[in-house]
Amino acid sequence: MSDQVRELLRRAAEDAGRPVISTEAVYAKAARVRWRRRAGVSAGAVCTVALGAFVVPQLASPEARAPQTSSVAAPAEPSGTGRAARLTRLLPSGVGSVEEVSFADIIKHASPLPPEPPRTGPLDGQYAVRKDGGVGYLTVDVRDAKAVGRKLGGSPRVKDLCKVANGEPARTDCVREELSDGRVLTVWSDAMDYGDGTPQWGPELAARLVLADGSELSVRDSTGFEADIVQGPLLKTPPLTRAQLRELVLRPELLPKA
Repeated sequence: MSDQVRELLRRAAEDAGRPVISTEAVYAKAARVRWRRRAGVSAGAVCTVALGAFVVPQLASPEARAPQTSSVAAPAEPSGTGRAARLTRLLPSGVGSVEEVSFADIIKHASPLPPEPPRTGPLDGQYAVRKDGGVGYLTVDVRDAKAVGRKLGGSPRVKDLCKVANGEPARTDCVREELSDGRVLTVWSDAMDYGDGTPQWGPELAARLVLADGSELSVRDSTGFEADIVQGPLLKTPPLTRAQLRELVLRPELLPKA
């Protein structure tokens, strides 16, 4: 066994079982890896292991290199009462079938699954959207004003997300709206083309609504991801159009009751 393989196995063992606990953690970790383009095969392998996608069996089995489809989903909810059912009622007809999933499960393959993260909004979560044989994803995440303040270092200023700085990737077709009640809505497109890594996310739309009290609602509208194990191929377009995403983000049902 070569020194390189030993090092990969050591790193895989160290990372095995570390849970992904939030939507933002999954996207942030994937983005960090994609920013670092591979310099060679060994660097690419390290990136893959760092994201918890086990590829060691591929060293011995050529068949393992083909993407596999996983049917694992979140625990079943009572019909019509769970978050997926309530979210479906807010979506336009024809979007596809919606089920709640866990990125810790379908991307990290954590076993056992980590405890469910705290939820601020009633429909916070990660949802698979199945249509025409493909699988995309919607994520909903509400943060209260204190959590947003910690993220911004205590700054009360509402950042203009359409103005990027400090080496941030440009937000394509970015539109910022200052609504009459003091809320600020920003919607943009993201090709998610930041280099190599696993998983590779497909193009998406993103929306962020900052409320007058400083709390924040984020929704991601993704065509899906590519990895060694997936729930299905990418959708051709995000589950929601830009207009449909805007309408969803402005629905009060996504926010905590006052």
